[in-house]
Amino acid sequence: MKKLVAGLDIGGTNTVIGFVDSDGNCLYKTAISTPGYDDPAVFVKDVAGIINDFFAGQEDTSLIGIGIGAPNGNFYTGSIEFAPNLKWKGVVPLVDLFKKHFEVPVILTNDANAAAIGEMVYGNAKGMKHFIEITLGTGVGSGIVVDGNMVYGHDGFAGELGHVILFPGGRPCGCGRKGCLEAYCSAKGIVVTYLELLEKEGKEPDGEITPYTISVSASKGDKAATRTYKVTGEILGLALSNSVAHTSPEAIFIFGGIANAGDILFQPIRESFEKNLLPIYKNKVKILPSGIKENDAAILGAASLVWKQ
Repeated sequence: MKKLVAGLDIGGTNTVIGFVDSDGNCLYKTAISTPGYDDPAVFVKDVAGIINDFFAGQEDTSLIGIGIGAPNGNFYTGSIEFAPNLKWKGVVPLVDLFKKHFEVPVILTNDANAAAIGEMVYGNAKGMKHFIEITLGTGVGSGIVVDGNMVYGHDGFAGELGHVILFPGGRPCGCGRKGCLEAYCSAKGIVVTYLELLEKEGKEPDGEITPYTISVSASKGDKAATRTYKVTGEILGLALSNSVAHTSPEAIFIFGGIANAGDILFQPIRESFEKNLLPIYKNKVKILPSGIKENDAAILGAASLVWKQ
């Protein structure tokens, strides 16, 4: 009998459901629209139907658990709490809702923590007990691992490096404050930096502007694009150097589509990182790309919550 875990990645646009074996192979994956559900109980009922339908046609497989990564997912309470990008407001007892349909373990955490655990189980952090996972996308997320365990803090919400304020009174952040790391190093933040630099050069943007198009322009020698990734890397490197003082990790992994920019991002990150490190940490901490396949990363991370346990 082949044992599988159902991994769920709940996002503001889509929820992806996949079935993962112990080797990190995603055997089947599908998605539904998250905003299409006003009632989380109906959402859970439909997801349960998808899971049950899959196993109904797989006589030689069994479900051993459900792992869920979600915005503001609280590992301790099993609830999604006041997630700004979801229609479900307040506290949603998601794990309890799933347990009405299944008797297997159901584990919930936020999406960045799920990515960190996925890195430890399936990615480049195998064998590491001290590392930080940084997720660069719509926001800047982080998962912190110390002594082989995820750091959750007393309330389940530890590890919000994206909301460390680097520039008091700086750019507005989605959290309602100003000057957070996320306001500068997220996808939106990178675009804002590029547009600001273009304006200084007296130029207008040409076509759709995304971190990817900026990286392509940089590879072609565009000064504003090159400068954008240099500034982004310098800011992120500074923030990461400060984080080292808290946990002294062996490595910091950068995950997400933005990391695909490669050396144009990683070189200024590493230079700024080493420049700003406390001397006792210099040349001890590696800055590395994630080893998780991006297309399946969220599913693998969510499923690894169960496999690790």
